[in-house]
Amino acid sequence: MAIKRLTKQRRAVLEVVQNAKGHHPDAAWVYAEVRKKVPRISLGTVYRTLDALIAEGYLVPLSRPGEAVRYEANLDGHLHMVCRQCGQFFDIIHPLPDLLSEVRARYPEFSIEHVQVEYEGLCPACRAQDP
Repeated sequence: MAIKRLTKQRRAVLEVVQNAKGHHPDAAWVYAEVRKKVPRISLGTVYRTLDALIAEGYLVPLSRPGEAVRYEANLDGHLHMVCRQCGQFFDIIHPLPDLLSEVRARYPEFSIEHVQVEYEGLCPACRAQDP
């Protein structure tokens, strides 16, 4: 899959998110990191580029009510654990059953476009702080 126009800015944004292994950055973090490579890039350009990379299938947005959207470059099927205290996302690498096929077969009248399953709790660092 090729990005329609792989500008220096788009390449920098994609590389920053891809290199954020185990980290699910928000746009502000991506902007700060990309500015190290492309100092004149604007925050608006970063947002537009993130949207374009999502539309073209390079990134997945992770959204939770009341929080900034985070971005994921790991496109392999996996789930997330989310810390309810610090808000950090953690990847769960575990074989997934194909529930989507079963749900689509059972509800053919519904057009499923996105599935998001996440587990919520306390991460090890927050648990250590919680008495």
